[in-house]
Amino acid sequence: MKTDQELKHDVDQELLWDPALDARNVTATVLNRIVTLEGSVNSCAQKLALQKAVQRVAGSRAVVLDVVVRAPSPLRQSDEDLAAAIVSALQWQEGLPRDAIRAVVEHGCVTLTGEVEYGFQRQMAETLVTRMRGVVGVANQIEVRANPVAADISKQIADALQRRSRHKSEGVSVDVRDGVVRLTGVVDSLLDKRVACGVAWGTKGVRWVVDQLTVA
Repeated sequence: MKTDQELKHDVDQELLWDPALDARNVTATVLNRIVTLEGSVNSCAQKLALQKAVQRVAGSRAVVLDVVVRAPSPLRQSDEDLAAAIVSALQWQEGLPRDAIRAVVEHGCVTLTGEVEYGFQRQMAETLVTRMRGVVGVANQIEVRANPVAADISKQIADALQRRSRHKSEGVSVDVRDGVVRLTGVVDSLLDKRVACGVAWGTKGVRWVVDQLTVA
């Protein structure tokens, strides 16, 4: 098992290695294998990339993102231009229903509203918008329509996890009530934790996912 010092070294090297990242204004600290990133970036996409970079590094138990988004000054596009780009992107994204999601933009902060059939569509819309140039923050208020005919959600999730890796599924417990999935248990890595949440969000009938998984 890595020491905190070794884990910090690996995180710093990963941030330097990733060509998609500009982490010049970000510092990493590690305590009890919990990685904390502090500083600023110029877009939500960069903040998301930071999170994924740390999750790729083996040995961390959790990630704390104390990173603020400071858009370049002056802004390169108006809120009107950004809103138009977001509407177009949502319309052209495969897997999202047309005209189901609305966006409000204020000073680069985007609020998403509407209703979709599946939880993964809610996550897909947020990820899509987060990665767009000029977005400073995203408030996801999209609702997932209840699906009373969806059955055996717990079994569907457990089977999907087992297909990916029997080892990864052994420590995960799934509880479902009214379309809300609660994941508990212990997994080996942040990547395993992310996979489990992704499987839950992608299962038919899931309206919300509560992640209470811990990393060994």
